[in-house]
Amino acid sequence: MFAPVYLDYNATTPLDPAVREAMLPWFRDRFGNASSRHEYGRAARKAIDEARGQVAAAVNAHPTEVIFTSGGSEANNLFLKGAAATMRPGLVVVSAIEHPCVREPARQLLKSGWRLEEIRVDGAGRINPQAFEGLLAEKPRLVSVMLANNETGVIQNVAALAAGVRARGGWMHCDAVQALGKMKVDFRALGVHGLTLSSHKIYGPIGAGALIVDKRVELAPLVAGGGQERNLRSGTENVMAIVGFGKACELAAAQVEERALHLAGLRQRLEAGLRQMDARIFSVDALRLPNTSFFAIPGVDGDTLVGKLDRAGFAVASGSACSSANPEPSHTLLAMGVESSLARAAVRVSLGSASTQQDVDGFLTALGENLASLRTLTAMTV
Repeated sequence: MFAPVYLDYNATTPLDPAVREAMLPWFRDRFGNASSRHEYGRAARKAIDEARGQVAAAVNAHPTEVIFTSGGSEANNLFLKGAAATMRPGLVVVSAIEHPCVREPARQLLKSGWRLEEIRVDGAGRINPQAFEGLLAEKPRLVSVMLANNETGVIQNVAALAAGVRARGGWMHCDAVQALGKMKVDFRALGVHGLTLSSHKIYGPIGAGALIVDKRVELAPLVAGGGQERNLRSGTENVMAIVGFGKACELAAAQVEERALHLAGLRQRLEAGLRQMDARIFSVDALRLPNTSFFAIPGVDGDTLVGKLDRAGFAVASGSACSSANPEPSHTLLAMGVESSLARAAVRVSLGSASTQQDVDGFLTALGENLASLRTLTAMTV
């Protein structure tokens, strides 16, 4: 059966075979509620504790700081809403390029009397230092800035931002979902109060994530119940997904440097070819994740091009898969000052561990062929 070349690793990743092997016993003969006091329950608890240690080790945290969730969206909501519930309403600040699962809960805080401000970014998608300092002067209670953007791949200097927030008595949160596995992520070095991770971005199962929480931070739970996960995330733990997440974190930490070199070489090859087609590559002047290239061909609709590439056997994205139902141009590009017409032309290629030079060369060939047909069609209709 025909299998298209997958170049959308920022949306999700395939399950690593080693992760699958770690999970298989929990699909077959192993089961148990980790809250039960018999042998089945103790085995489940031991497996969760081992995974908690693996996740903590991957980001230089302590196992007691790891709160398992269903994924990145829940973890982001837990920190923002959970922190806000313990404070008097004040100012919450997020960057203008945050994922919707940060922007939307921040907006929902407006209903509880909070004020919301967004930090401007420059044309390369980096936090504007002057804009950030201006907002810090207002002493925000909560600040959230992603470590690496899911569309452009731009990496922010979160450690410096967090130092400023801490100095003014605020709490700093960081969504590191896209960063983990592609660059070193160090909870201690970042100096944040909360850090969000997700399993399915690092070759683990969908349905598992974590919020790393500084033990001095008090959060109110989103889900009340049996008191699991330090009473911050009640509900019977998804043992098989948590086990897979732990193994994926272990592998990601061990392979991050080698994988980054592999991906950076492929992206260099990709972008050299894109430049020959007069593509506008976004954020090339910024520090980026090694696997991500966000570009546009002026005058060519991104969604149309993605559809044609799909039929040619190459799976890419016209923006973030998590917001693909939104017909509006990428809010990240608009925040960077990119014109709406060019933003609508944007296509994202995100490479992964299984990507090869042949994949890149094949993609460039298919892209060139489809651009030629689209331009011919456009010329005929003018």
